[in-house]
Amino acid sequence: MLREIDSRVRFLRKRLEKLKVVEQPPADLNRIFFSAHVSLEDEQGDALQVRIVGPDEIDPKRHWISIDSPLARALLGKTVDDEISVQTPTGEKLWWVLGIDYRG
Repeated sequence: MLREIDSRVRFLRKRLEKLKVVEQPPADLNRIFFSAHVSLEDEQGDALQVRIVGPDEIDPKRHWISIDSPLARALLGKTVDDEISVQTPTGEKLWWVLGIDYRG
């Protein structure tokens, strides 16, 4: 058990060295970047709101998705009314960007 704890502490120390705190929103609030809250709509008209966060912060209950996820990667740099295509296990899915917000 002590070995597992030591291993976890080493892992976390390495992660801390690489982490970067984002303290302010990006200069262009009309584009999707890290920490954005994004409102989406799919082909069936179903709405989804997600927030793009770091891989250590994901929270499915709050719809916080990793910046490394296929959906987040497709969203980065997009603006309102852009269409994105994401390959899912059930096939390609289309989404439209309805809104972008950088609330705290």
